[in-house]
Amino acid sequence: MPPTERLYYNDSHLIEFEARVIANSERVSGWTAVTLDRTAFYPTGGGQPSDTGTLNGIRVVECIDNDDEGVLHVIQGRAPDVGSTVKGRIDWPRRLDHMQQHTGQHILSAAFVSLFKAPTRSFRVFDEVCEIDVDLDNPATEIIERAVTLANNVIWEDRPISMSHVTPEEASELPLRKDPAREGDLRIIQIEGFDLTPCGGTHASHTGEVGMIAVRSWERAKGLTRIEFVAGMRALNDYRRANKSARDMAALFSTGRDDGPELARRMMEENKELHRRVRALEEVEAKVEAAQLLSGAIKAGEGLLIVSHIFEGRDPEWLKHVAQALIANPHTIALLGSRDQDGGRLVFARSDDAPGDMNVLMREACARLDGRGGGKPDLAQGGGKNSENLDEAIESAVKQLRS
Repeated sequence: MPPTERLYYNDSHLIEFEARVIANSERVSGWTAVTLDRTAFYPTGGGQPSDTGTLNGIRVVECIDNDDEGVLHVIQGRAPDVGSTVKGRIDWPRRLDHMQQHTGQHILSAAFVSLFKAPTRSFRVFDEVCEIDVDLDNPATEIIERAVTLANNVIWEDRPISMSHVTPEEASELPLRKDPAREGDLRIIQIEGFDLTPCGGTHASHTGEVGMIAVRSWERAKGLTRIEFVAGMRALNDYRRANKSARDMAALFSTGRDDGPELARRMMEENKELHRRVRALEEVEAKVEAAQLLSGAIKAGEGLLIVSHIFEGRDPEWLKHVAQALIANPHTIALLGSRDQDGGRLVFARSDDAPGDMNVLMREACARLDGRGGGKPDLAQGGGKNSENLDEAIESAVKQLRS
């Protein structure tokens, strides 16, 4: 079977074509894959998702590159007869989006090579963003923005983008940005005066068609710098979302959009200070609470005091403060709990001269709460979702200590 003639190689803007069906095959999904003698549909490959569209009005949900056997068009419907002529139509908004992302990647990757000699090792197009992994050791804001600025300048200069086919011998004489990923004759994409690289994807005819590039974030990943970016309509949509978020945040502070981050920063600092003050007051409260609890402690013989109590809506940190205030007294054991809608929490502690292993008691108590916990012999904490058994868990610990 002759390979499929790939019309998108010569014209990425071609969205309608006619072709002859040369084969049909059933897929595991139950759908049918149609092979044509020629196609404008781009199959998944090179980090770029496939085109979608229709064949004679039947939905094409995916296209698969089957190497020398051609392009498989996975359809959602009754397959056309082998030998019949079909009319294909590409979903243009999806094709344009992929062209903008893919061409934008060429430009951005070339900018990193031009400025920092940092080649791109891989490229991926997702539903809303794209990623490139760049061999860049020092990804600072200034460095990333320099590459983005250069890339956008190239876009706004509206440079022509051309395609040519060369032999391996001819390719070896060209200043290609990256090595070919395949053998044999190559398809070369050239951005005038800026980039020359082998590629089989769909591309804009001029850089201006990309619109603009925006980098959303970057991080170190697997020894490379992973850069998340958007181009074209995705960049506009990303700006709209970011602008709405900034305006919504500014509205909370009754201020202008650009003043929101500074006011948020100041509020966070104020919140940290208030949090510190609250914790200091809680420690004072915990000591007062401990003094009151100590007066009702259970006397277990040989001067041992056992304090057990269940609070409502207290966090583990506060329970720990109360327990530590209690065990500052000699011969004292604190068995404290707290419950709320999320479950129950426990803190068990003892003074240095008191008997008992709090870690063992905690594990047994948490089992009654359908949870887990542990710690050291003198201090353990834990909890579980079954707060109804909190009283039972603490009472069982008291009995063990008194036995």
